[in-house]
Amino acid sequence: MKDPNSLHLKFQEHIDCFATADPLKEMSVIKAETDGDEAALKWLALADLHGVNNHAEKIVVTQSDYGETEVMVEYRKSHLPSPGSEVGKKIMQTMRDIIHVEGDRGKSELALGIRDSSLTLEVKIKTKAEGEKLVIKFPR
Repeated sequence: MKDPNSLHLKFQEHIDCFATADPLKEMSVIKAETDGDEAALKWLALADLHGVNNHAEKIVVTQSDYGETEVMVEYRKSHLPSPGSEVGKKIMQTMRDIIHVEGDRGKSELALGIRDSSLTLEVKIKTKAEGEKLVIKFPR
């Protein structure tokens, strides 16, 4: 069984590692990563950093039942680079593991430490017939 606490710790390590990077640039090359689990953690960290840096209201990741992953960020309805189908699947499972969701839907707060600051994100995930949806809401 995976230790979900270690996933959160790895997620935090990615946040710290990429705190001064350009999240969009780093996200655009995620599809080339060979380790899907690490790519998912990296993409989630970069997406959250992008959201924090750009005062996003929320980030919505949807994955259709045929595998296409789309990402929307709400601050001016803009798209983020897609992580691709394989990493998209891993992103959904990784966040489910981090916030401990086992059923079709779940909601949790996620503490996010960035260098010497911290904030709490609201994370929702649900599965429907047409696919899965992950929503990461940022504090105002």
